[in-house]
Amino acid sequence: MRTLVHLSDLHFGRVDQALLGPLRELVHSIAADVVVISGDLTQRAKVEEFEEARAFLDSLPGPQIVVPGNHDISLYNVLRRFARPLSRYRRYITDDLEPVFIDDEIAVVGINTARSLTIKDGRVSHEQIAALRERLSGLSPDVTRIVVTHHPFDLPDHFEKRDLVVRAPLAMEVFAETGVDILMAGHMHASHAGSTAARYQIDAYAALVIQAGTATSTRGRGEVNSFNVVRVDAQRVEIDRYGWDAVGGKFEVVNTEKFMQAGSVWSPHTDGMLAAGL
Repeated sequence: MRTLVHLSDLHFGRVDQALLGPLRELVHSIAADVVVISGDLTQRAKVEEFEEARAFLDSLPGPQIVVPGNHDISLYNVLRRFARPLSRYRRYITDDLEPVFIDDEIAVVGINTARSLTIKDGRVSHEQIAALRERLSGLSPDVTRIVVTHHPFDLPDHFEKRDLVVRAPLAMEVFAETGVDILMAGHMHASHAGSTAARYQIDAYAALVIQAGTATSTRGRGEVNSFNVVRVDAQRVEIDRYGWDAVGGKFEVVNTEKFMQAGSVWSPHTDGMLAAGL
């Protein structure tokens, strides 16, 4: 079994400072195999915001898979936005915009969906899709394949279609071809877990979508600050969503969802608690 901590939308520059210490301590206590941060580390891509984000990442355990979000591209500096859109992210966070972690149980692949030509939307290119196919095609079928982006490939029906990654249907076909199991994303400041079966009618294939809320931003959009702990076993996934308890001053588990895989289709399941070792 592998355990992943899934943080998203930190938004340094607009963080609730009271959350940082408890979040850091809890992440350390979970002892995850990988810490995933799915974009928007900053609010306005300012130097001081990236410095704060870098210091926070340095205080967390590794290995880490980090991808940029649309807020990590300068908004008002036109020259920087179009000529050097992620230069500060590369300097302070990582020069690797599409990081990879692979062991004998999981493969976690980051894809950069942030673009300078749009304010908030994300997209994936033909070249990125081809590179993903090459990275995953040679892996053992026993390895659980996880793709991390900032912008989501699937959302519940009450969200708008324009919130999805541009070229999502094309990417989903390649995900099916290469056996991608889990799609982790952020961007919406809303937690969600579910199957892609309803939106994408792909024969005998449905991935598991895991959406993280904002871990530390003051812009909660109606949801408390939250993050996910994802336990991955062979054909089983359990997701604990931790939410901020302002009265107790700590993050607590507020919801647990379980999914199982039959063939190449992931669907909700009511039994098989991985944390209990069942």
